This record gives sequence, C-alpha cells and structure tokens, in this order.
Amino acid sequence: MKSLKDLEAIRDRAKQEMSLRETENKTRIIVGMATCGIAAGARPIMAAFNQELELRGLHSASVSITGCVGVCRYEPMCDVIDPNGDRTTYINLDAGKVRRIVAEHIVNRRPVTAFTIGAAER
Repeated sequence: MKSLKDLEAIRDRAKQEMSLRETENKTRIIVGMATCGIAAGARPIMAAFNQELELRGLHSASVSITGCVGVCRYEPMCDVIDPNGDRTTYINLDAGKVRRIVAEHIVNRRPVTAFTIGAAER
C-alpha cells in the first residue's frame, strides 16, 4: 500500500466481500423507496415486511431499499430475490399482501403470482 487510493481500494473490496457474505443463501426483499414509492405507501410496506419476518423469526431473509424502479403506477412494489437468483416483482402492495408473500413465497417458496407485475399485464 503506497497511497490513500490503495487504501480506499482495499476498503471497497472488503465492503463488497462483506456485503456478498451477508446476503449469501438469503432471500432478499428490495422495496422501492423513491419519491413515488414513498408517496404510494412504501414505508409501511417496508415496516410490514420487517415486522412479519421478525414475528416469524425468519433470519433467512433480509429487507433493503432501492431507488426508482421506473414503473410508478405499480407502487408500492418490491422485488423478492431467492438465494438462487430468481427475481419476482410484486406490485400494488399493502400489508395483507405482504403477510401472504412472506407466508407463501418466503416460507414455502411459492411465489404469489396474483400479486406480480406479470399478472397486471394480463
């Protein structure tokens, strides 16, 4: 290490490796929290996911946020990414849908297709 830039590169690599380990073998729930998502009710959706996971004692899933997803009319929405990388996008969420997504998708590994973006296009 010869400079501050070298040190920053080491820090960035370490942070990336830690991030990968934290999500390895976990289902990731990513809630859209841009302005449109927040206006549509994304904060209570994120809270509902956290509450439901805690209530069930599920440590095999994590909740995080992202910015604009690009389809505001479907907010509030989230992506559920299984440990194998399969992504399911859920739209027009409410607390009842969150409970069902956790029960059926997170616990039983069966996506709730009725709440997905694909169902809205049919």
